[in-house]
Amino acid sequence: MMFNIKIISLLLLLSLSGSSFAQEVLSLDEILKQISQNNPALKAYENRIKGQDARVEGAGAWMAPMVGAGTFMTPYSGQNSETGERRGSFMITAEQGIPNPAKVRAKADYLAAQSAITGSEQNFLANQLKARATELYFNLLVDNKKIDYQKENLSIMQTMKKLGEIRFEFNQGGLNQIFKAEGRFYEAENMILMTESNIRSDKIELNALMYLPASNNFSIDTNYTVAFNPIVDLDTGYLAANRSDILQMDRSIDAMGLNIAQTRQEARPDFKIRFDHMFTYSALMPNQYTLMGMLSIPIAPWSSRGYKAEIKSMSFEREAMRQQKEAMLVESLGMVRAIENNLRNMQTQIANYENKILPALDKNLKVSMLSYQENKADLNTVIDGWEALNAAQLTYLDQLEKFYKMIVDYEKNIER
Repeated sequence: MMFNIKIISLLLLLSLSGSSFAQEVLSLDEILKQISQNNPALKAYENRIKGQDARVEGAGAWMAPMVGAGTFMTPYSGQNSETGERRGSFMITAEQGIPNPAKVRAKADYLAAQSAITGSEQNFLANQLKARATELYFNLLVDNKKIDYQKENLSIMQTMKKLGEIRFEFNQGGLNQIFKAEGRFYEAENMILMTESNIRSDKIELNALMYLPASNNFSIDTNYTVAFNPIVDLDTGYLAANRSDILQMDRSIDAMGLNIAQTRQEARPDFKIRFDHMFTYSALMPNQYTLMGMLSIPIAPWSSRGYKAEIKSMSFEREAMRQQKEAMLVESLGMVRAIENNLRNMQTQIANYENKILPALDKNLKVSMLSYQENKADLNTVIDGWEALNAAQLTYLDQLEKFYKMIVDYEKNIER
């Protein structure tokens, strides 16, 4: 009874320890969600946007009032009247500038447009991070498939090496064949080590994007299916509505228009009010005050030249930005169309590898192994077949990796 309890306890302990070492399986969507929520570069933009929105509140602020005190119309010493009565006054003054409401509104509109530009910059960075994370995830998919191939090839060569050793004992094989199989076996081991290193490196970079420790270990969903789904009605209108860099340029053009409108308001006058109060030194003179309202005359030729030149300059710059946007749209559409063409071509190549080339070479290797087992072929023939299949698998995986990377580029350029 005591023995059975010990066995049950040991099994429970092993199951618990096994579960503690189980890796978390992360889907691509979960990784992208963590990047969106935790990446510090993206979060920095959120505070920048809040800061720019806060500046809008100060657009209607008035200038600080000016106050002063001093003497007014006080004669110099020795120039008093014959009566000897002290003349002049002690004056206090206050002055307040009053901004033109139209200028305040134009400034507030311009400042409000700045956060929209920053928001587009944030979306552009988010798209870049999403593309990089997706590329790393697809690399892991390829490397996991590569590991499976390499382990299978390693097992085949290990079996062939053992069969060669047995045959050598019965004088049915050469020693050179055994050494050749042994060399290929260790080459396969090295390939596995290299692939495992690549997997660790990609996971470290993904952890950095998610703002997690580099030591955080996880697994990917190896059943994830990568598909190429082209946009049917892709044109410059689609890109203009979805590309964050195009939207950023659009908002910059809008902001430039608001800046031009703000500068045009310089033609409107500003207001100022001033109050002076004089306490006279003479008992015979009453206290006095001055109340004045003033306004600027910005339409005067010598003052209007500055803001008119600024408006002209910004109008040219705005038109240049429009032309740059059109050039970006045409160039981007051409690039995306070229990527679509390459993807369709690569799809055909990959399908040929999966349905024709790899199955044929796998059959060739199996036939060679069967012939070797029946003593109808030597080990060199098996190794040649194994190497041909190995090389084709590597070429196929390289093509698959390029295909996945091109899909990432396509999705990044259309920002879907």
